[in-house]
Amino acid sequence: MREVIGSLILLGLCIVGGMFFAAGLTGAIIALVVYGVLFYLLLPKILYLFGVHPHYHGREFNLPTKKALIIGTNHDTLGDTGQKTGVALSELSVPYYQFLAAGMEVDLGSVNGGNIPIDPQSVSRFIATPGDKRFLKDQTAMNKIKNSLKIDDLDFKEYDAVFMAGGWGASYDLGYSELLGEKTTEAYLNGAVLGSVCHGALGFLHVKDENGNPILKGRNATGVTDKQIKELGIDITPMHPETELRKAGAKFNSNTAFNDFFADITVVDGRLVTGQNQNSGAETAQKMMILVEKIEEGQQV
Repeated sequence: MREVIGSLILLGLCIVGGMFFAAGLTGAIIALVVYGVLFYLLLPKILYLFGVHPHYHGREFNLPTKKALIIGTNHDTLGDTGQKTGVALSELSVPYYQFLAAGMEVDLGSVNGGNIPIDPQSVSRFIATPGDKRFLKDQTAMNKIKNSLKIDDLDFKEYDAVFMAGGWGASYDLGYSELLGEKTTEAYLNGAVLGSVCHGALGFLHVKDENGNPILKGRNATGVTDKQIKELGIDITPMHPETELRKAGAKFNSNTAFNDFFADITVVDGRLVTGQNQNSGAETAQKMMILVEKIEEGQQV
């Protein structure tokens, strides 16, 4: 994120530099001050216009008898850098409120239970979504994220939708947990719809299909791209979704932009719905609920 903002700052400074030569030192200083103020005030809107957290025009659902489980990471540190990380909150908060709006019961779980740390960068003023702000003020939601349910204690077959939230922290635990794979397999074989965003797709590495094959093998799926990871300069993490999904035999789908932080795609393959990155939360949740609704109506999906 810092790299993205840095690029925008550099662009602005280049413009100010041009004004320096055109208007002289005094004019350039005035322009620099005005630019700094406007940049601070307008950056969230600028990022939105470029494609960060786009508004998804979904529809309403009525699923009061259905249950959703959102899995988040327990990992809170980026390698040995000391930098705090965790779940990218929008990748949890946006689906959370989508499911709640449909009348679904929503639980938050994690591999170890307890606190799901929130990546501080993901709730900065510049990129926090309305859902993030609502979540941070929602005492029920905050209690759930601080006291997430341990997957050992959960019967995944009780859930109609199982969603894996992403964030850098997820690369340290979701893809390594065989138990998460076993539990999610149970949910899938019981008819649940599976979904993920960004690094959350790593939670499917140990999931099997009806024939005992890896669920990702031969399926269309997506997650954060290797290009985006390189562009953000955070390649210290042990697992990269594009690399791991390709290794698992998935047909990796993605969109790209001048910087993939601004790209987005959601892919549906059977009862597996995957979103590319932090921009995909709403669409992924909506498309999961479309499948839940179809299953409730007796349709084959």
